[in-house]
Amino acid sequence: MTKLKHLNHISFKIGLIFFVIMIDLEGFVIYFLHQNIVKERVKDEFNSLLVRSNSHRDVLEQYNDPDSIHRVAVMESKSDLIVIVLNGNKKSIIASRPLDRGMRNIISKPVGKITHKGKIIEKHWEDEKYIASVSPFKNGYVYMFKDTKQVQQLISQMNHHFWIAGLLAFGITLILIILLSRILARPLINMKVATKKIAKGDLSVEIPVYSKDELGQLAESIRTLAREWNHLREERSEFLASISHELRTPLTYIKGYADIARKNNCADNETYLNIIYEEAAKLSDMIQNLFDLAKMDRNSFQIQKQNFPLFQMLKHKLSPAFQNKRIILTVKCHPSIQLIADPVRFEQVVINLLDNAYKYSEPHTNIFLTVKKADGAWKLIVQDHGKGIPEEDLPYIFERFYRVDKSRSRSFGGTGLGLAIVKEIVEAHNWHIHADSREGIGTTMEIRFQGGDIIEEAAARR
Repeated sequence: MTKLKHLNHISFKIGLIFFVIMIDLEGFVIYFLHQNIVKERVKDEFNSLLVRSNSHRDVLEQYNDPDSIHRVAVMESKSDLIVIVLNGNKKSIIASRPLDRGMRNIISKPVGKITHKGKIIEKHWEDEKYIASVSPFKNGYVYMFKDTKQVQQLISQMNHHFWIAGLLAFGITLILIILLSRILARPLINMKVATKKIAKGDLSVEIPVYSKDELGQLAESIRTLAREWNHLREERSEFLASISHELRTPLTYIKGYADIARKNNCADNETYLNIIYEEAAKLSDMIQNLFDLAKMDRNSFQIQKQNFPLFQMLKHKLSPAFQNKRIILTVKCHPSIQLIADPVRFEQVVINLLDNAYKYSEPHTNIFLTVKKADGAWKLIVQDHGKGIPEEDLPYIFERFYRVDKSRSRSFGGTGLGLAIVKEIVEAHNWHIHADSREGIGTTMEIRFQGGDIIEEAAARR
């Protein structure tokens, strides 16, 4: 009922606007046509009257005798026209009908300057009894009269037809606008109802898209907004659940082992304190990661770019960590390469990528870190031969708190924030990161640098 009420309300407004516009246009067009047709029709009457007058004038110029004058009067005696032949002094020679006051008034008016073509001397068909023309000949004038009732009747019939046409146009316009306004209003109502549901938290809205015009694009945008909002709400719920779990676990460890360590009769206090320290460190790292992500969300994450040698940072800071697990890290990077980036954040990216490769690789395997130019672009590639990532999980690995290990096992110690931070830092540098993986074969992480961020010193010297 409410939807119908809104539909009627909006469709009435749309219909009223269209109706006023269309009626104004139609009224203007009909009025313009009417005025022009009336003028043309009256002009035709004047021309017809003048042609008739000139025709009689031509006869009298050729045969200027009483018989010819009489024949002219007889010819018009049965028609709806009146002919009067006057001499040069405007004295009546002959008339097809008796003269009345209206004819005498017209005849009494000065003719003025007149050519052989003649002229219309009375044009006021709306007010006067007659319209009249005069054509001069050698010995006088030929006057032609026509009763304006005939012209007025003709125009009246024409007006009647215009009124019928106007009423038909009015009715057809009204019906079409009612239909069109409902057609236009219905998708707007659907979108209004959908946005109200979205505002109340109901994101399961479906708006039918009937066209590809602006209304169809708007409906599709609202559907996309609902899907994205629903996705964000699900992500938020998952984020809160994940962070609650990730915070609860180290806090439980810290609380439990701290309680045990308080007991004086416990001989393993140092072990428990070490565990407490490790869990506190994990908790601190996670909070720092969350803090970094929060800054990225607020666009307050600053990138301080500078030029530094890439090879030394990759080789000396990262290689020792792999010796404990007997994993061989092979770094392939030309010593002369300089990188323009934030060194602290870039180190964070590389450590996170290598840390993931380290965790998911078996002992006595190889991890390759390569910096090379391929396909016209510089790339940093981290390749391992570890467990790999299932195909269904691969599109989501850069999302926050997403973990391939759904059981949240602590054997690998991850929180699901590392790759999310990597992606944010990479994109903050205007770089691009891509992952490729196959289960049981390994994973490849590839960062594609922006063109001017890699400098080859040897090439620069040349």
